Amino acid sequence: MVRALGVAVVGFGWMGRVHTQAYARVPHHFPGLSLRPELVAVADEVPGRAEEAAAQYGFAAAHRDWREVAADPRVRAVSIAAPNFLHREIGLAMAEAGKHIWIEKPVGLTAEDARAVSDAVTKAGVQGTVGFNYRGAPAVVAARELIASGEIGTVTHVRIRLFSDYAAHPEGALTWRYERERGGSGVLGDLASHGVDLARFLLGEIEALTADTAIFLPRRARPTGATAGHTRATGGELGPVENEDYVNCLLRFASGARGVLEACRVSVGEQNNYGFEVHGTKGAVFWDFRRMGELGVSRGTSYQDQPVSTVYVGPGDGEYAAFQPGSANSMGYDDLKVIEAHHFLRSIAENTPYGATLADAVHSAAALDAMSRSAEQGTWVPLA
Repeated sequence: MVRALGVAVVGFGWMGRVHTQAYARVPHHFPGLSLRPELVAVADEVPGRAEEAAAQYGFAAAHRDWREVAADPRVRAVSIAAPNFLHREIGLAMAEAGKHIWIEKPVGLTAEDARAVSDAVTKAGVQGTVGFNYRGAPAVVAARELIASGEIGTVTHVRIRLFSDYAAHPEGALTWRYERERGGSGVLGDLASHGVDLARFLLGEIEALTADTAIFLPRRARPTGATAGHTRATGGELGPVENEDYVNCLLRFASGARGVLEACRVSVGEQNNYGFEVHGTKGAVFWDFRRMGELGVSRGTSYQDQPVSTVYVGPGDGEYAAFQPGSANSMGYDDLKVIEAHHFLRSIAENTPYGATLADAVHSAAALDAMSRSAEQGTWVPLA
């Protein structure tokens, strides 16, 4: 028997739209799910944005104040896609109101924020899913299984990269993303948080790290109106960029493996160049988000001059079968959010966590805080 579940979305920028579309699609891709999401409410402080969302997607109610969502008994689950500085306040309020939450990373500004939301979810007995979408790519799931099977031997080292140009234009508006008080860290929260999650998902816990950060575009123009995404601004008052454009980080894993994590939001010529290279004593595995359904795999007994083969993931890998019937058919970014929606709803239906949890968010946030301390102190920082 399929039961209806009232859901709401708080924050209706680009990510709020992606969550909403995922709720609409999840019953089609996962028809066996026992819960069917119903769009009850949407909230956004920008005048007219929530009303526009309700008209386009069919939400029953539109609000300027997210507190009205928290008070609505029809809402059982909430997507939190608001700016980072609101994550903690909204997350705590929704959990205390007994609502399950699907919250975007990095879950606040610090590890303390992420831990507070995680504790609130545990105390309330509700489910919490976090937006680490890249771990849900079928090829990433396949890579994790290949590594765990020992096919590439003992992992020796990994390189994880997250390069993008979304902040490369000097006319990019000085939005909340570039402020410490509202955005927290810069590329650490935006991209390196995903890198930490991928590192842990593939190789296990990180034992210690050392990092260096830089701001390459130190001043930007303040926007004169409401913004969404990465808006440009010209002619506005210039203000300082307070958080990092770039980070590189050396990692030591509890397994003994070593790693390099590098992320940049101002990389001209790079568009969503995200991926990893994992090397072991007998082989290697490579993944590039821009070729999401492929893995480069080297395995065998040659060691030296051993070739790399391209492997196309298929219905036996991760949640691929819910989207495509055969190998080498393309999937996209929005499909990863449908997978997240499925994990979130399944967690609620079975009262068992699936996918990335708030515990994963706490681990990621702790690593980001350690990167910041390391960059300031110039030292290795242990992770408890």
